[in-house]
Amino acid sequence: MPTMRHCIQFLLNDQTITLNEVGTGDMLLDFLRLNQRLTGAKEGCAEGDCGACTVLVGRLVDDELIYEPVNGCIRFLSSLDGCHVVTIEHLKGAEGTLHPIQKAMIEHHGSQCGFCTPGIIMALYALWMRTAKPSREQIEHALQGNLCRCTGYEPIIRAAQAVCYDQDWPRSDPLLDERAMVKEALSKLKHDQSVLLQKQGDSGPEQIFIPANEEDLANFYAEHPDATLIAGATDAGLWVTKFLSSIPALIHIGNLKALKTIKYKGDSLTIGSGVSYSDAMPDLIKAFPMIEPYLLRIGGWQVRSMGTIGGNIANGSPIGDMPPILIALGAEICLKSVEGSRQLPLEDFFLAYGKQDRQPGEYLHSIHIPLMAANNEVAAYKISKRRDEDISSVAVGFNLVIENGIIRSARIAFGGMAATPKRAQAAEKTLIGQPFSEESMIKAAQILEEEFTPLSDMRASSAYRMKVAQNLFRRFYLEKANGFTGLEAAQ
Repeated sequence: MPTMRHCIQFLLNDQTITLNEVGTGDMLLDFLRLNQRLTGAKEGCAEGDCGACTVLVGRLVDDELIYEPVNGCIRFLSSLDGCHVVTIEHLKGAEGTLHPIQKAMIEHHGSQCGFCTPGIIMALYALWMRTAKPSREQIEHALQGNLCRCTGYEPIIRAAQAVCYDQDWPRSDPLLDERAMVKEALSKLKHDQSVLLQKQGDSGPEQIFIPANEEDLANFYAEHPDATLIAGATDAGLWVTKFLSSIPALIHIGNLKALKTIKYKGDSLTIGSGVSYSDAMPDLIKAFPMIEPYLLRIGGWQVRSMGTIGGNIANGSPIGDMPPILIALGAEICLKSVEGSRQLPLEDFFLAYGKQDRQPGEYLHSIHIPLMAANNEVAAYKISKRRDEDISSVAVGFNLVIENGIIRSARIAFGGMAATPKRAQAAEKTLIGQPFSEESMIKAAQILEEEFTPLSDMRASSAYRMKVAQNLFRRFYLEKANGFTGLEAAQ
C-alpha cells in the first residue's frame, strides 16, 4: 500500500483544523462544543432525531461546492477530512449584523426557548443556499429533521417564506460570497493518499482508516475483516452515543467516488452503495415516481444527507426502509473483496437476524434495480408512530404485473414482520393468475398469518403489525383501482 497520511484536515468556519489523533468514538458535536467552544449547536437526543445539533458540511464534487445539513451528534469527527464545517457562529449579515434568516426568525416569532433554534436556522440556511424560492412543501421537507415546534409550525414557515419571497430582505450572504476562497482552500486540502489514524483508547488501541480508492479499501479490509465500515453513520453513530460502545477499528468509505456512482444501463438503474438518500432520490423518483412519498418519509433532511442506500442494506436491520421496496422491485447487489466480485438477489443477502451473506473482507459495492414495464403496479408504504423521521413499525413494497386485469406476477416484501426483510411468497402465489380485485387482495392478505409471526416491541404489538400488513393489501388495491399514483401525496 502506498505511503499513507497520519492526519486529517478540514475547514471549520474560516480556519483550518489539523488532527493527528482522533478516537474512533469522537463525534463532531463534542469537538465543536468541548474543544472549540462553539456552543450554538446543542445536544438534544444524541441520535440524529431532533436536529438541535445541525451544522452544514460542504464538500467539493467535480469542482462544485455543495453544502448539506448534518447531525453533528452522530457525525464521526474522523469522517471530515477535506470538508468544510459551518456552524451557526459563522452566520452573519452585512457588516456583522444578523443573518437574514436569523432576523426573520426573530421578527416572525419563530424562536422561543432558543435551544433548537440554531438547528432550525441551519436547516433553513441550507435550503436558502440551494433554492431561491422554495415552495411551502420544500420548506416543510427541509424542516423534517428539526422536531422542536415550541412556537408552532407557522411562525417558522413564515420566517422562511419572508427571507425567500420578500424583496425587502437582502439575499447577500458572506458564506456565498466566500465560495471562491473556500473552494481554493479545500482544493489545497485534497490529496490522493489513504489516511491511517491510531490512538490508545480507554478500551485498548483504536485505528481509523480512510481509503483513497477501492483497491486500498479491499486490501485493508482483507487484513482487518473485523473493522466496522462507516458510510453515513446514521446507525453506527448511535452505537457510540446511545449504547456507549467502543469500536476498535473504523473504515470510512463515504469519500470513495467509486461507491457514489449512479448509472442507467439497459433496463436497470445501478446505485453505488455510498450514494446518500438525498443524492439517490432524484433518480429513484424519476424511475419510480410513485414511491416519492415513501422516500420523503425516510429520516429528515440531515439523515438523508448522511445516510446511504448501501448502509441501510448492509446493516441488515429488519426494519430498514429501503430493503422492502428494493426486494419487491427485484434488486440485486454486488459484493466485492480482494477475491473478486459476486452478485446475488437482495432478498438472499439477509440470512437471519444480524447475519448477512457477506464473507470476511467483503463489502457491498452497488445495488442494481430493474426498471418497470408499463404493466407494473408498484407502491411502497411505511407505518410509524410519527409521520416524519421515525422508524417504521411495518414497511412494505408491492410490485404486481397486471395484464388484461389478471395478475401475472407478484413480488411483495415486508420489513418489521420478521427477523429480516422478507417476501410474502405464499401471498404472492395466491395472487398469481387471479383477477386484480379487492377480493383477491383480501384473500392474499389472510395468507400472511401462515408465513409471518411478527414480534411485539415498543413500536407495535404483533397483532397490530399483522392487521396493518393485511390492511395494506386492501389499500394497495383501492389506490390503484381509483387511479391514485402516489404522486398526490408528494405534492
